[in-house]
Amino acid sequence: MTYASLGARTALRGFTARRSLLRALAVTGGLTAGAGPGVLAEPGGGRRAVAPLPGGTSRAAPPAAPPGARRRAERRRAERPDRAKAQEIRAEFGHAWEGYKRFAWGHDEVLPVSGRHREFFAQSHPVGLSIIEAVDTLHLMELDDEVERCVAWLKDNLDFDVNADFQVFESTIRLVGGLLSGYLATGEKELLGLCTDLADRLLPAFTASPTGMPYRYVNLRTGRVRGATLPLAEIGTNVLEFGALSRLTGDARYRRAAEGALRAVVQRRSSLDLLATRMDVETGRWADRESVAVNPPADSFYEYLWGAWVMFGDEECRDWFKMFAAAMRRHQAEHVDGRLWFKHVDFTTGALISRRASALSVAVLPVGGDNELAAGHYRSWTAVLDKYEVVPEEIDYGRGLKVLSPRNDLRPEYANCAFQMYWQTGDPYYRTTAWRYFQNLKRHHRVPGGYTVLTDVTRRPMAKGDLCPAYVFAENFKWLYLTFADAPRFDYERGWLSTEGKVLAGFRNV
Repeated sequence: MTYASLGARTALRGFTARRSLLRALAVTGGLTAGAGPGVLAEPGGGRRAVAPLPGGTSRAAPPAAPPGARRRAERRRAERPDRAKAQEIRAEFGHAWEGYKRFAWGHDEVLPVSGRHREFFAQSHPVGLSIIEAVDTLHLMELDDEVERCVAWLKDNLDFDVNADFQVFESTIRLVGGLLSGYLATGEKELLGLCTDLADRLLPAFTASPTGMPYRYVNLRTGRVRGATLPLAEIGTNVLEFGALSRLTGDARYRRAAEGALRAVVQRRSSLDLLATRMDVETGRWADRESVAVNPPADSFYEYLWGAWVMFGDEECRDWFKMFAAAMRRHQAEHVDGRLWFKHVDFTTGALISRRASALSVAVLPVGGDNELAAGHYRSWTAVLDKYEVVPEEIDYGRGLKVLSPRNDLRPEYANCAFQMYWQTGDPYYRTTAWRYFQNLKRHHRVPGGYTVLTDVTRRPMAKGDLCPAYVFAENFKWLYLTFADAPRFDYERGWLSTEGKVLAGFRNV
């Protein structure tokens, strides 16, 4: 999920998103770990040193299915989909999609209130971002005529030979990921060709960097790079998309670049096994001292470490994730008013910096089994939903859930987490709260031209903006639909979704 719409202050302090089917924080409830880098916690609170970072990346065969898949498969066979709710969610997705088609077809994003459109990456250079975001959602919802319409537009119109600077992170999770997922859903080889062309144009951001950590922007035509200081998530949220592309094409360059960026970050962790938030990728020096844990702009960095283990069998990434998860539990998790949150701390000392919390943070923690961190943090954000009906962008949990940013930019993370936790536990609580989220979404965000952001969730009626971010077509309705439907085209036991809600594994041929 993107965080480009975060305000400047918020973007500097903290990030997206959510969110793959991240299961691994179960290890932090009394963490034990095999050999791996850094210092890991032992049962009972002890610590042991393990091997330093090796020059290469260890490999093992990825699990045949995600942990606990057999147990979940047995439970799901005993559960019933709620088809009526699933169809209502599908219909609302259709309402948003029709607004895009009516006012913005071929452009990046729709302005559903004014009936206009805007481009996301480069003015005057549309890439059909909403179309790319929507393809696998349309496929899962069996809207095949719309899938064909999208694929036809992409084949006829999409061209990345653009003399403009594209943000590497957003291009990776949205365009590379969307074209990959579209190819996996449809088998259309031209989508894979477009994806490969774009990835080749993004690679100079990595190869031109002295540290291997990517620059923030690259000109797609010239390869010129710029933007040396960027958030943690932007540096490390690319291994799933680039790794999947390497696997499909046999070209190791993409995955090698992504893994090199991850390693460069991990080598710069503090003695507490914490990471700060922003890095100068030319010098390799941190630009701040604030560890924001599961909050943006760091969240998906950790998410992709575990994803690299599940998708590619990368033991090194697995061990790094366990190390960081244990450190976050030790130094940042806290209960305030009976609710679980993650404070911002100095990454070298652990000293408190703030108790700000972003709505994007809730989707990082879902795990296998009934993990206390994932469930506790979800219930904390459910309290925010109960209080405001729509979750504000940012709160101060240390001051009674005080709103710091009253916007809601149609963030999908709460629905993302509800799906993941229901899928992991089968607890009907997650369906109940997801349905409440959907009803409030429909009540407050729906307009005749589709769905739009809110500028103030504390007002009644809530003040509306004029934008449907393209990620809505990739995430919000997809997470909700998968929560209530038994979607025949998705393998619930083996499926894996990216931080932008793209299905990178788990399509069924039906």
